[in-house]
Amino acid sequence: MSELEHTPFGLPSDTGGKDLGVFLPIANGGWIMSKNKPEIDGSYDYCRSSAVLAEQHGLDFAMAMAKFRGYGGETRHWGEQLDSFLTVAGIAEATSKVKVWGTIHTLLQNPAVAAKMVATLDQISHGRSGLNVVTGSYRGEFDQMGAWPENVGHDQRYDLAHEWIRAIKGLWSEDSVTQHGDYFHLEDCQSWPKPATRPFLVCAGTSKQGMAFTSAEMDAIFLYGGQHEKLKRESEAAKADAAAVGRSIRTYSMMTVVFGESDAEAEEKVQAIREGFDEGALAGMMRAYGFLDSEVGKENDFTRKARSGFMAPHVAGSPETVLAYLTDLFEISGSDGLMLIFDDYLKGIPTFGEKVLPALRERFPAGEKVTVHG
Repeated sequence: MSELEHTPFGLPSDTGGKDLGVFLPIANGGWIMSKNKPEIDGSYDYCRSSAVLAEQHGLDFAMAMAKFRGYGGETRHWGEQLDSFLTVAGIAEATSKVKVWGTIHTLLQNPAVAAKMVATLDQISHGRSGLNVVTGSYRGEFDQMGAWPENVGHDQRYDLAHEWIRAIKGLWSEDSVTQHGDYFHLEDCQSWPKPATRPFLVCAGTSKQGMAFTSAEMDAIFLYGGQHEKLKRESEAAKADAAAVGRSIRTYSMMTVVFGESDAEAEEKVQAIREGFDEGALAGMMRAYGFLDSEVGKENDFTRKARSGFMAPHVAGSPETVLAYLTDLFEISGSDGLMLIFDDYLKGIPTFGEKVLPALRERFPAGEKVTVHG
């Protein structure tokens, strides 16, 4: 099977490099569930500063999640959240090079409204826009606003998402769209202006149905990662699924980085995070994930992972240790990029940009630039 080429979007992965971006902390606490960590208030000012630093230090994209209810606990983890698209629209105005990707839940926004939102971001950003598509969420988060569809199960949410994204793509490229499906009905629906550059599309669907949706419609997929060999298997499976339908897909994972002057100093930070773990927030997260109250408080693989305090895989150490770890990750997994999380974004991004990123760019160089997809 011949290797398919990525659709070009002005990213290093267009020509064989690695895409490295930042997951903006638009909710308080960031991605560490602990009392013992640098303060991240989830404010626009903090996110703006993080995105500006990401651009200054050569990162490729900044993405914001969408969240509508926190997990509680002593830290009120994620109890305050910004709107995803308004945040990245502001960041688009504050930056000039870094890609800006916002998140929309398919269950919450009509596709015609979503198409307009992303097209507007494309104009504000001058072609740097992207959309992270989330096909479901947690029942309690949507129930609080009467937005949880009782008759749409897991598999049906991907049927809905297929209709949703196809309507959006049509509205971005056609004068008028008429589309009648099981979930959305558009009749002579028009949406102007069109994006000057087709926005980048990414999703984290890794179930059988999610992979089929992502392979058919998206430009990239977020994989959980963790162990390098596991990420390699997941990345290869995603690329094979996409190739089977004649497409190429980028595979990304997430990584929290904790820097120290030495490995020992970084490990001290990790240990402090573990010691300050917020049990109340864990209970709230478990309920949000669908665990029954009778299961909350019991030990299982989920709780054992969570008690590290980290909500994503992490690496801790000196810049040299972090570089070696990420080099191995890319060499073994063959994945196309990383979305980075930091315990302290305002300190971590400059350290990464100055002491890690140049070596990664040298080790995994991009080829000559190609024309961006219009």
